[in-house]
Amino acid sequence: MTQTPSKQNSMNKRPRLKLNRLAFRRDSESAHRPQTWRWFLLLLPVVALVLLPLISIIFMSFSPSENIWPHLISTILPRSIRDTFLLMSGVGILSLLIGTSTAWLVTMYEFKGKRFFDWALLLPLAMPTYMIAYCSVDLLEYSGPVQTSLRHVFGWQDSRDYWFPNIATLPGAILVMSLVLYPYVYLAARASFMQQSVKVLEVARTLGRSPFGAFISVGLPLARPHLIAGLVLALMECLNDYGAVAYFGVETLTASVYSTWLERSNLGGAAQIATLMLLIVVTLLYVEQKARSRQKYYSPTGHGHRLPVTNLTGWAGALAIFICAVPFFLGFVLPFLILLNASFRFIDFLWTDIFWRAAGFSLMLAALTSVIAVSVALLLSYGKRVTSHPWLKPVNWLAGTGYAIPGAILAIGILIPLATFDNMVDSLMRSTFGISTGLLLSGSVIGLLFAYLVRFLAISLGTIEAGFHKVSPNLDGAARTLGQNGVGAFTTVLLPIMRAPIAAAALLVFVDTMKELPATLLLRPFNFDSLATLVFEFASREEFEEAGLAGLTIVAFGLVPLLLLNRTVSSGRQDKVND
Repeated sequence: MTQTPSKQNSMNKRPRLKLNRLAFRRDSESAHRPQTWRWFLLLLPVVALVLLPLISIIFMSFSPSENIWPHLISTILPRSIRDTFLLMSGVGILSLLIGTSTAWLVTMYEFKGKRFFDWALLLPLAMPTYMIAYCSVDLLEYSGPVQTSLRHVFGWQDSRDYWFPNIATLPGAILVMSLVLYPYVYLAARASFMQQSVKVLEVARTLGRSPFGAFISVGLPLARPHLIAGLVLALMECLNDYGAVAYFGVETLTASVYSTWLERSNLGGAAQIATLMLLIVVTLLYVEQKARSRQKYYSPTGHGHRLPVTNLTGWAGALAIFICAVPFFLGFVLPFLILLNASFRFIDFLWTDIFWRAAGFSLMLAALTSVIAVSVALLLSYGKRVTSHPWLKPVNWLAGTGYAIPGAILAIGILIPLATFDNMVDSLMRSTFGISTGLLLSGSVIGLLFAYLVRFLAISLGTIEAGFHKVSPNLDGAARTLGQNGVGAFTTVLLPIMRAPIAAAALLVFVDTMKELPATLLLRPFNFDSLATLVFEFASREEFEEAGLAGLTIVAFGLVPLLLLNRTVSSGRQDKVND
């Protein structure tokens, strides 16, 4: 049977089309590969800089000038490990209870003041842990207003006439830090409760479960990955804290790093203690990653319906108000009023050079860190967007792990390579020109900016990557068809669209830099104070009230991103009815 010419032509064309597609694919891949490798080689030094402090600490801990592991194990570490474990356990349990219960109340119930508590419960996050510690001691100490009022009312003469709990203890540190760190759990829990399937909750209710029973049997298990993620953040901040634990006399691992380095002048021993802290951080990150890997709950039919809200009135409504009001009042209102009162009492401090120098130094550091962190995050995120190299995803993940590293560890890890570089340059200049260069980078603004970049890059990276995910990749292709190269497409098309995520990332980095205390204490230039170190030094001299204005300034800067964050989370609410 003979074939017609049309059929013969069609059969002859099919292999050619297939070969043409393969040839085009090979050409496009070969053209794309150099660009991919260029991006990879460009981003690799950024990740190397982020990992440099960790590598330095590990190297220093295993090869110190003198091996003091036996001394640390027999003297310092037992108490430090015990206090760290007790502090983190207490803060974790209390933060989990406060954050989860308040998040469930404001999400699943209707009571007076619910709309207010919905965002007000986030405000303690603007209060640094060291700030609320100073305020609590100032309020509850022997000469504070509480004990003074009690002596006046009951006619007591001195402390022998009555008993009053000492807040500057380990239980006091657990309570104070939980009041500041519970919003991490609250934020994660509230986001999870808002996104849970309405149908699942309705089924639980129709099967006879009470609202509390539905919470225990359905809501809580579904929210477990989110709760663990928020809890891990709270615990890492607890491990990073130095100002509060030092003021309360709690000998945590972080406090031991400072005392070993600054008081005993043993950098190798401090690096060895920091290695133990790194193990704790890695363990927390592993737990959080495992929780994320199990976060596979889908609700294809639950959208567009209102959450089953229960009205609370009478004693039940009053109890809900009390549960939400106590952490908000103790964690934000009370310390804020103490700072406000101290600011008015020492308003003359506003006109001193000390305040303005500290404020200027803090603003300069925060602004520079924001610009650098956002620029690096844009570079990493855009490189990941336009290329498909398999190593770029782990490279970006490694670049964002710095947020989990406590400031004390970062300070040691940064000081070691900077001091090594300074000594090498000084030795070279001495041997070649007979000139001593001294310390060029150690104890300079460059070291501080380096520490801030490593620690807060994750914040800007996450915010900007989330912004890129909302921008269609077709816009990149459209810009290229109009003759734009990669840089042109980024500057003319993507950058204007990304203004909001960039501004949010810069603002978050700015505020966190203003509050950072541990790394600033160890790496700041000589005779330079930020607002955070100024508050710490006044509190160390029992003159905290004189630094009330500086503390109030830090808190005021911290309120803005919290309100923006609450607006972002609330926009994901599923209880809106679709028309």
